[in-house]
Amino acid sequence: MSFNPYSIGFWITRRAELTPSRVALDFEDREYSYAELNDGANRAASALEASGVKRGDRVAMLSDNRPEYIEVFFACAKLGVVLVPVSWRLAEPEMIWQLEDSSPTALVVSPDWADTGGRIFDGPILELPLNGETTEHHDVCTWDDSLMILYTSGTTGRPKGAVLTHGNFFWGNLNMLVNADIDGDDVSLMFLPMFHIGGWNVNTLPVLLKGGKIVLERTFDATRSLDLIAKKQVTWLMGVPATYLFMSQQPGFQSADFSSVKTMVVGGAPMPETLLQTYAAKGIDIVQGYGLTELSPNALLLPMQDASRKLGSAGKPYFFTDTRLSDDGEIIAAGPVVMQGYWNRPDATDETIRDGWLHTGDVGRVDDEGFFWVVDRKKDMIISGGENIYPAEIENVIYEHPSIAEAAVIGIPDDKWGESVRAIVVAKEGMELSVDDVLQHCLTRLAAFKVPRSLELRKDPLPRTPAGKVKKTELREPFWEGHSKSI
Repeated sequence: MSFNPYSIGFWITRRAELTPSRVALDFEDREYSYAELNDGANRAASALEASGVKRGDRVAMLSDNRPEYIEVFFACAKLGVVLVPVSWRLAEPEMIWQLEDSSPTALVVSPDWADTGGRIFDGPILELPLNGETTEHHDVCTWDDSLMILYTSGTTGRPKGAVLTHGNFFWGNLNMLVNADIDGDDVSLMFLPMFHIGGWNVNTLPVLLKGGKIVLERTFDATRSLDLIAKKQVTWLMGVPATYLFMSQQPGFQSADFSSVKTMVVGGAPMPETLLQTYAAKGIDIVQGYGLTELSPNALLLPMQDASRKLGSAGKPYFFTDTRLSDDGEIIAAGPVVMQGYWNRPDATDETIRDGWLHTGDVGRVDDEGFFWVVDRKKDMIISGGENIYPAEIENVIYEHPSIAEAAVIGIPDDKWGESVRAIVVAKEGMELSVDDVLQHCLTRLAAFKVPRSLELRKDPLPRTPAGKVKKTELREPFWEGHSKSI
């Protein structure tokens, strides 16, 4: 067998050789060894091949978290196939659009999503578990071979598929191992959805690479997570601010045992300082970070020893990621973690990656010790409960309503979610319009987390610049008075 460390499928093959009996996954109290995980990956690879999937093809995946999801990931990596995770949080029209855009050869579904799969995809549908032959598969992939396409919303109103390579995954995981000091004795609690990059390159793959254990959850449950931390002696976990908030609101939080925890990381959105202080009172300094799917995902991480001293900072650059501010204060990053580009979107790729630097669209500052602070978003993205939401996509849906003349979507402060979606709409002259009418229109076309949580009907036209753009800053200002959008 040829050796290529950038071929991610090789990782599970070698782990199964080095530590076959060590526990790789603990799923609903059923333990899977590294040998079993590799065997499952090979079976899945054989099943994909038997269905006609070839090197370079794309395979879409619609499933909650489960061991078979990880097996399919490694199967794709072994075959040189590109995995396209589809978010089960999306509305079916959104799923269909992503499948049409990525043109997968097959769709893999878990049993709970089999019916949905049949409605959204007219190609081969493979239901988990994939039980092919146990033949060892290992296609030696190169640094530049694509491994995953993850869709992230865009300001044009359509999601963009970030293409991440084997090299991106290699360096993204090496960043975590160097900066976060993960070792083979770590036990990671993994409840982040596997259609997010953090679920792979923060909570799962770095720990598997070191031979540690993943306590894998189908979805996040706050009470269960608190119990599992003590029961499974969890040492490592990552969440978004909303997950930590919900955990802190549980009746058992104050008595919960966090003594095994070595590192708790927060990402995906700014975390309120009051919530950081809540955990600090229990002896847990939550480590903040900053990254994007397009950076595999890590750009900045706050060192553990500085967590209290630099409360609120996003930290310093990862070892293998160059991060700095552009002349106008935008956070930009370069290095081997930068995505290959956006799928079928050379225009968006050229706009985002310039002279090797990925432009994040976020504005930051750096203090005299080199610590970064994310102070505002250059674009209008809303981050609600760790989900990136782009107003243009919602506005496009609202404009499909026949009675609406103008629409603007903004993010407003929300104590639970960080931000929530607010829509401001103006009816066409002579048309009747109600709040419930607009919300029902959105509910049938958008994922629930994108549907506006508040809606304002206006009679007067929206404020616009001389160039005709809606003055969203003016719309947001009344809601953000007394609030900070700093991380």
